[in-house]
Parts: sequence; structure tokens; C-alpha cells
Amino acid sequence: MDELTAHARKITFVLFAVQSLGSAGFIAGSTVNSILGAKLGGGAAWSGVPSAVYILGSALAAVAWGNYMERSGRRSGIVLGLLLGLGGAAITSVSVIIHNLLLFLLGLAFMGAANAAVNLGRFAAAEVHPPKARGRAISLVVLGGTFGAVFGPLLVSPAGSLARLAGVDDLAGVYAASLVLFALGMALSFWGMRPEPKELARQVEALYPEEYLSGSPARQLPEIFRQPAVLTATCSMIAGQVVMVMVMVITSLHMKDHMHGLDAISLVISSHTVGMYAFSLVSGWLLDRWGRLPVITAGAATLILACLAATLSPDVLPLAVALFLLGLGWNFCYVGGSTLLADQLSPAERSNIQGVNDLLVGLASAAGSLGSGLVFAAFGYAIMAYAGAFLAGLPLLLALLYPGAVKVEPANL
Repeated sequence: MDELTAHARKITFVLFAVQSLGSAGFIAGSTVNSILGAKLGGGAAWSGVPSAVYILGSALAAVAWGNYMERSGRRSGIVLGLLLGLGGAAITSVSVIIHNLLLFLLGLAFMGAANAAVNLGRFAAAEVHPPKARGRAISLVVLGGTFGAVFGPLLVSPAGSLARLAGVDDLAGVYAASLVLFALGMALSFWGMRPEPKELARQVEALYPEEYLSGSPARQLPEIFRQPAVLTATCSMIAGQVVMVMVMVITSLHMKDHMHGLDAISLVISSHTVGMYAFSLVSGWLLDRWGRLPVITAGAATLILACLAATLSPDVLPLAVALFLLGLGWNFCYVGGSTLLADQLSPAERSNIQGVNDLLVGLASAAGSLGSGLVFAAFGYAIMAYAGAFLAGLPLLLALLYPGAVKVEPANL
């Protein structure tokens, strides 16, 4: 048991580090995606398209990565995912230099597919721990995004300076920096994620057969998603992701329209991503201590508050506070929903349902990103933020409808 615990801790730490490197690369790009969308597309209506393509690439790849990891293991899937992301970052960087929108969107689609593989690592962390520690395991991996939260946006300005020294568009340097980070994450995954998490998961399941629903037959998708707990888990992740994306991707362009420079934009996005990741250990502890629903409910309420606060002023400090709250609300909904979903699945259902869940989250998020640009162009930033506040009420509604029906903890938690 001691050796198994040591392996689980090592795997979780490696997943944390890979998430750190990957998120820094993804977030650095997301800081300028809306600016490049408007620049390469020729207008503000295109500002949400790059993030929509990136998210759609992630969504469509999620089921494929889930199935691949079921056959070949988590380690192999994450390594291949980051390799694809490396190629996507190279394509995107070149596309900025030659001012080619279609090539830019293709590179973002590849980077999105890579992100899907990295994000499934949170479920690998849950698999190698018993139910009573799932919340903390998932939250620790998500905490890896703190590195990206701090360093991803801060890479924008120096990477742009290096690109200018090389005589190319300064924004191309952002994606070149992402390429380096993906390469480091890929090497760490290949050498550090041993033994294979899937094999460790089988050993943990053997120790807790009742808690892990071992031997239970796989249910059909409609039956699973009719369960109140699964419905609440998925909807909390969808609402958190859509609202976060809607507001975050347009805030950069909103600030640019109010004459803020890249340094100010990076500061606001950094505050947002700190809110997304820095309090993951707190959310994980609350999930394992208080239960899943209270944390999800608190997250939805925080998202509503963030959307309303974002409309108050275009100045840096108010936007930084609003975007920080937006990130914190996302964290509670995303980590809470992920943990609640992990509670409900048998080993036979795990990979398939996790992939389908991330597909649904990604599709909804892509629609939100695309819609945010259109709403922003037609009605402005405030109306888009109000729409986000409305969507954030969905997890609250489900919590009111199913407070007794949702069994949020395993029997002995």
C-alpha cells in the first residue's frame, strides 16, 4: 500500500507539472487570440473565432483521446497530444508571420486537440486515489494551471520583443514560446509518468471494489446522463466553461478598444488565470470536506457576481478584480463538476463518459466563444457579460431542483 501511495503521488506531481507547462503555452496564446482574430479577419466580429476554433478542436478530440487512453494508456495519450500541440504552435506562429487566417485557425485547432489530452489528466489523478481523496487529487492537477496563470500572459511581452528583434510580427513570438513549453511537457510526460496510471488505477480499484463500482456493467449514455448527479456535474462544467470563455476572450479586445497596452491586458488576464488555478487546493479540500453541491453552488454564484462586476468600469483594476472572480467561479464549477462526475462512473464507463463529457463542454464553450464575438460586435461588452450571468444561473437551478436526488459522495466519504 505504501508503494502504491508513493506511485500515486509521483503520478499526480508529474500531471501537475505537465499541466503547468501546457497551460502556460495555451494561456499565452489565448491572451492575444482575439486580437489576432480581429486583425487577420478584418473586423471585431472575427475576434471570437480563434478561441471558438481552438475550443472546437479540443472538444472534437476529447472522445478520441478518451478512447485512445483506454486502449493505450494515459501516458501515451498525453505525450502524443503535446506533440500535436507542438506542431500546432509552429503552424500558428508561421501563419502570423505570413498573415494567413486559415493557417492560423488550423494551428489553433491542433493546439486545442492537445489541450483535450492534457485536460484528461485530471481524471488520471482521480483514478489512482481512493474516493475520499479524489477532490484534492483533481484540484492539485488543476492547480498546475497556476504556472500558466502567472507566466503564460507574462510571456507575451518578452516573446513579442524577441520576435521583433528577429524581424517578424511580435505576436508570432507568443506561439513560438508555446512550442518550447509543449516540448518540455512532452519530455516530462514521456519520462516521468511511470508506472502507467491505468495500471495503478486497477490496483486501487482492487483495494476498494465497492467504492469503485468494480464489476458493474457499463450503462448506455442516455441512462447515465439522465442521472441527476451526472446531469448536474456536466452542466456545472459547461456553464463554468462557457461563461469563463465568453468574458475572458473578449476582455482583451475590450481593453484594446479602451487604449490599454499589452502590459495592462496581460495583467488582467493574469489575475483571471490566478483565480482559475491558484485556489485549487482550497476547492479540492472543500469538495472532500463539505461535499460536491455546495462548492458547485458557490462557483455559480461567483460567476454571476463576476459578470456583473465586469460591466462596471473599463479600467484595469476593476476588470482585474472581475476577471479574478470569473476564474475563481470557474474553478469551483469545473473542479466540483469533475469530481462529482468521477464519483458516478464505474471503471467500464470511465474513459468513454469522460471523453463525451469533455466533448459536450467543449462544444458549448466553442459556441460561447463564437457567440461572444458576435454579441460584442453587435451590442457591446456589457450585454455579453449580462448573458454570461444568465447562463451561470444554470447550476444554481439544478441544485434547487435536485438537492436530495443528487448523491454527491461515495458511501464512505
